[in-house]
Amino acid sequence: MTAEQKAEQAAVAEAQQKWRLSQSMNPFKAFRKKYEEAGVLIQIVKYDGINTMADDVVDYCFQVAKALGAYAISCEIPVSQTERLGKFAAKHKMMVGYHGHGNLTNPEAFGRLAAWEQAFGYSKYNGANVDIGHFFAATGTSPAEWIKAHHERVTHVHLKDRKANNGVNMAFGKGDTPIKEILLMMKKEKYKFQATIEMEYPVPEGSTLLAEIAKCVRYCQEILS
Repeated sequence: MTAEQKAEQAAVAEAQQKWRLSQSMNPFKAFRKKYEEAGVLIQIVKYDGINTMADDVVDYCFQVAKALGAYAISCEIPVSQTERLGKFAAKHKMMVGYHGHGNLTNPEAFGRLAAWEQAFGYSKYNGANVDIGHFFAATGTSPAEWIKAHHERVTHVHLKDRKANNGVNMAFGKGDTPIKEILLMMKKEKYKFQATIEMEYPVPEGSTLLAEIAKCVRYCQEILS
């Protein structure tokens, strides 16, 4: 970027920060009320780039999540930066679920199982957002035993179906990811964390995104019925 573009970007970021810190939590509470009256609970709030935010803005993020009724926030940040965020999580007594992908070699990526365990060591409020599609496609193993072993740290799981060996995303039931095993385990163990459908496979010609999400929901309902 040019010097002028950098200056413009910095000015926008500063204005956004000032706006955030000037806001009352009342509008967020009203927003939560609308959702709850419609029968929907806001349980997770995701913040991209929270690791780049100033301390008072990070505090704001946790306050907003609480006002919305969430029990955890979620983000995708480098492993080493979870030590700082874990301190904020402890301050606000709210879990942070770090989202995992499939990179097993980068020491800063949540792909290696040891990466989560490193984050767990920094704070008891550091947790895991386990994406079972990425987990299975990268490791070739079911995440069931890992989830069982660390269930107190799991904030939520992402459901998707992928082919093995870092294969592509597929319609639910067409890939190799053990969705059924995970859902039945969650039901049997009475885990309270949510399973979030993450619709990432291409929408077939003649269908729509909402129609495909409905198919995913029905697939999960049939497993759990």
